[in-house]
Amino acid sequence: MKLVSYRYEGKTRLGAVQAGKIVDLAAAAQRFAEIAGQEVPEAVFASMADLLSGPKEAVETAGGISAWALENAPDTIKDLETAEIDVPLANPGKIVCIGLNYADHCRETGTPTPDFPVVFTKFTTSMLPHGGEISWLPQMTQQVDYEAELAVIIGKKATHVPEEEAMEYVAGYTIANDVSARDVQFEDGQWIRGKSFDTFCPIGPFVITADALPDPHTLDIQCRVNGQILQDSNTEELIFQIPYLISYVSHSCTLMPGDIICTGTPHGTGFFRDPQVLLRPGDTVEVEVEGIGILINTVI
Repeated sequence: MKLVSYRYEGKTRLGAVQAGKIVDLAAAAQRFAEIAGQEVPEAVFASMADLLSGPKEAVETAGGISAWALENAPDTIKDLETAEIDVPLANPGKIVCIGLNYADHCRETGTPTPDFPVVFTKFTTSMLPHGGEISWLPQMTQQVDYEAELAVIIGKKATHVPEEEAMEYVAGYTIANDVSARDVQFEDGQWIRGKSFDTFCPIGPFVITADALPDPHTLDIQCRVNGQILQDSNTEELIFQIPYLISYVSHSCTLMPGDIICTGTPHGTGFFRDPQVLLRPGDTVEVEVEGIGILINTVI
C-alpha cells in the first residue's frame, strides 16, 4: 500500500494513494462508519506513525476503506498533484544511517570495504519534505553533495533481534537523500554535523508498506541533478542487507516504532566525481527508488 503524509488546513493528515488521488484515511473511516454502520478504529489512521506501529490488519483495513472511499465518499478525496506533501513521519526517534554500504561507493572513495556496518546518525531537524528547498549558509560549507538512499521504517520495538527475524520489524520503506557538507564532514573527522544541517535530509514522498514491497533488495535506485543521471544502481549491491542492519543496530541500541534506517548510497556521488558535481542554488535534485516513487527537491 502506498501512503502519504500531507498538509491540509494547517494540519498533517494521513492519506492512501489510490488512482492518482489521496484518500484521507481518518475522514474515510469516519464516513465508512456513518454510511456502512460499521465501526472502524479511526485512531490508527490519525498519523503515519499510528498506522505503521499499529496491528498489521490495520494496513489491510486502510486498503479496503480507501478503495471504498474512491467509489462512495468523494468528500474524502484530495488531488495528489496539488497536495502539500509533508515528511512521512513527523518525529522519528532516530534516523540511523549506514555509510559505505555499496562496494562501488567504497571504491570511488578509496575506502576498503568495511567488515561491519559504518553507523552514524542524522538529527531529525534535518528532515525536509518532498518539494522542500535545500539550503545552507555559504560561510558554513562550499561542498554540498547528494546521496540517494533507500530508507527503512521500523514498525515495532526491536532489541537484540536475530537476523532471521529482522524483516518482521519492518513497517515500510521510503526514499531519502543524505545531503552532505563534505568539507565539514571531513574537517570534523566524524560525519554527524556535516550531514545534519537543516534541510539536509529530504525524505518521502511516499511510504510503501512492507507487504507491498516483499523484496527490497532488487530495486533500481537513481539520483538525477537537473535531469542528468549521476547515480544509477540497484539495492542488490548493498554490502550489508536490511535484515543484517536491523539485527546489528538493535544489538547496540533499541530501535523504536517510527525509527528510520537509511541504508547507504551507491557510486556516483558528486564530491568523488572528476570533475566534481556539487549542488548549487537553482539545482533540482531527484532521487528515485523503484516501486516507491521520486523524491524531488530544489536548491536555493
